[in-house]
Amino acid sequence: MTEFLVKHFVKGYKNTEKDEVRTSYGILASIVGIFCNLLLFGAKLFIGLLVNSVSVMADAFNNLSDAASSIIGFIGVKMAGKPADADHPFGHGRIEYISAFIVAFLVIQVGFSLFKTSVGKILHPEPMTFKWISVVILILSICVKFWLSAFNRKLGKRINSKVMLATAADAMGDVVTTGAAALSLLVFGLWNVNIDGITGLMVSAAVLFAGYNIAKDTLAPLIGEAIPPEVYEEISSFVEGFDGILGTHDLIVHNYGPSKSMASIHAEVSAGAEIAESHAIVDRIEREAARKMGLLLVIHMDPVETDNERLNTYRKMLENVLADVDVRLSFHDFRMVGKDKNVCLIFDLVIPREYKDGAVGKLRTRISNEMRRRDPDCRCAITVENSYRSEEGVK
Repeated sequence: MTEFLVKHFVKGYKNTEKDEVRTSYGILASIVGIFCNLLLFGAKLFIGLLVNSVSVMADAFNNLSDAASSIIGFIGVKMAGKPADADHPFGHGRIEYISAFIVAFLVIQVGFSLFKTSVGKILHPEPMTFKWISVVILILSICVKFWLSAFNRKLGKRINSKVMLATAADAMGDVVTTGAAALSLLVFGLWNVNIDGITGLMVSAAVLFAGYNIAKDTLAPLIGEAIPPEVYEEISSFVEGFDGILGTHDLIVHNYGPSKSMASIHAEVSAGAEIAESHAIVDRIEREAARKMGLLLVIHMDPVETDNERLNTYRKMLENVLADVDVRLSFHDFRMVGKDKNVCLIFDLVIPREYKDGAVGKLRTRISNEMRRRDPDCRCAITVENSYRSEEGVK
């Protein structure tokens, strides 16, 4: 079903790097979400009124909020797809995150309302009636929501949309809440035990949790996220793959929407190479990054001495010291001033963010002492910094 909808309603569906194609995917997901959620809202509200179940009616209004969320998502996707203009040279992609945050606010508001209603139902229980048709319709609703979750997850991964992935997670949460409502009816029908208020309370908690997760996932790129390790490796490897580039560091990525990013990186080039030659290499890398990766890349050249035997010896010595201290440490901008028995090694040391101020001072002292123990003629001038790369999953 998913592929059928995509092939018939998304023109050029394979070209997911294009903004207009991403917009079409977003519109399709929004329309499908609106249709399915309005259908479920009507069916569940009818059942809830028929059997006088607050948990079923709570779940119905949860679906109504999902339909409203899809409408807001539709508007957000349309606005986010607007091209760049004089006032917004990087486009309008971040509107997609803003619209998703509004959706999160609505979901949380519905959750609080359901919580209040459920508490009242616990304190003042009302009689229920049981009908098998109600359970059947709720089970069908679970199937629809499960498909809707898979649908949004598949499209979200295809176009790298956090909003769609959040919607998929929300739909999977609805599977749980509808299952709870069906359980409430079954318990009443089989054992004549009314757990409607308690179940409604559980539904409201699930709705609040879903709203919190959507808010967290959509606020992160607006506030500014660390670079995912796979993205860091992709960009670094791309730049280092060109002849004349010896290494890279200080990669920073700014996100202006799911399909629009700007990055800056320091690329190490041989200090003995002609400046014009190195500059031409950098220009070519920037053009290729825009063409192949859709990335606006700005490269700063760092000259590196490669034919200084003493400097290379110190560089290898420092690598061994850092490996002994903490394998997560790295360095760059390594250079040497002075000569004979008065040598100063100057470099930037990249450390994990878990190091506190006191630990940083001790670390700097330890590295300096270890280097002097290996060679009494050298001292170190160390500038400590953190990487913009996410440390999640990095050993």
